[in-house]
Amino acid sequence: MVPRTLYLERIRPFYDSPLIKVIVGVRRCGKSVLLQQIASELGREAPASLIVFIDFDDYANRHLLDPEQLHEHIISQIDKHPGQKAYLLFDEIQNVPDFELVINSLNNSSRASIFLTGSNSKLLSGELATKLGGRTLSFRMMPFNFREFLQFKEDELRPGVFSGHLDPDALLPLYLEWGGFPLVCAQDTDESRRVVLDNLYSSIVLRDIIQRSKVSSAVTLENVLDYLIANSSATISGNNIAASLSDSARKVSAPTVYDLLRSIEESYVVSKVDRFDIRGKKVLSFEAKEYVCDLGFFHVRKNRVKDEWNCILETVVFNELISRGMRVYIGKTYRGEIDFIAERDGKRCYIQVAYLMPTEETREREFGAYAAIQGNYPKYVISMDPITASRNGIVHLRLLDFLLDESLLTLG
Repeated sequence: MVPRTLYLERIRPFYDSPLIKVIVGVRRCGKSVLLQQIASELGREAPASLIVFIDFDDYANRHLLDPEQLHEHIISQIDKHPGQKAYLLFDEIQNVPDFELVINSLNNSSRASIFLTGSNSKLLSGELATKLGGRTLSFRMMPFNFREFLQFKEDELRPGVFSGHLDPDALLPLYLEWGGFPLVCAQDTDESRRVVLDNLYSSIVLRDIIQRSKVSSAVTLENVLDYLIANSSATISGNNIAASLSDSARKVSAPTVYDLLRSIEESYVVSKVDRFDIRGKKVLSFEAKEYVCDLGFFHVRKNRVKDEWNCILETVVFNELISRGMRVYIGKTYRGEIDFIAERDGKRCYIQVAYLMPTEETREREFGAYAAIQGNYPKYVISMDPITASRNGIVHLRLLDFLLDESLLTLG
């Protein structure tokens, strides 16, 4: 089992916090395993009887889908240890009707530290946000990044031993093509990878979007979702998508598209990235980009070949930044744009992404994008060139090095 260290390190300081820890992310990215790893770490300090783990996707727990029975069950467990703190870990809590009322009641008792997972951002909205206002911490989880992917592959060969003997150069193309969903990484053939991805995609569309958001037209939803995945890293708007999907026999309205966009984003299949006006120091609400959560979906749902490699590199860099717990924007300057502004803990850096820079013209274009930016924040260009060529204080990183070594990217 690959330890999800990136997330454990961020959540660990809050194990005993009264704040509710909410882990969200696309279906099958590993949230259940992370919750099990948290429970295992808690078990080193607390008796097993104080750790209550419930998976609401498990048929054996179907009786606990009733909120009253769930509340009674948890209280009975807590009452066995008066004066001691219990640890409550609820996987896919949104399957419980009115779960917000149960969580609010348990949290008000101050007798437990609560951890929740869910595959839809509605987990953080609505009644839960209203009743708990300000008392939750959200942690976004992604499928395996490249380092975790390498650990998984090595663990298949020698369980529990991560020696770093696999060749990252040889495995990077596999990762860029099929992505990092754990179920996909466990497959040995392209055909089996495709089958798993297709089924995972269908499950997300059916369970996390159509059913939960009560979408009336599954066909329109799939068309919009396919458009977003195929155009990962491109500027999008509801009007443009509606125009692209409409023809003489079918009309798709912009309001319909915007409603579907919201439902798709809530499922974490894609992430909306706003533009940030670097000179005006404000977030812009127009010309956003969307990035698919995993390149495996791009591979099986794409319908384009133009600029494919640039799209792949931008997407994998974006997802890596999110997995590192960063807030990401598209940078707007008066001369153009910077691919990414990455921020964390009040610090930031700027990142340009290019597939290859074989000519001086392409190098000048990528490095020259920073000419309009004042200030001393670290600046990077990331590409797949075999040799790096930093200039004018701008650091050039190989994609492989960036993915393998988190310390190469610093914030200022």
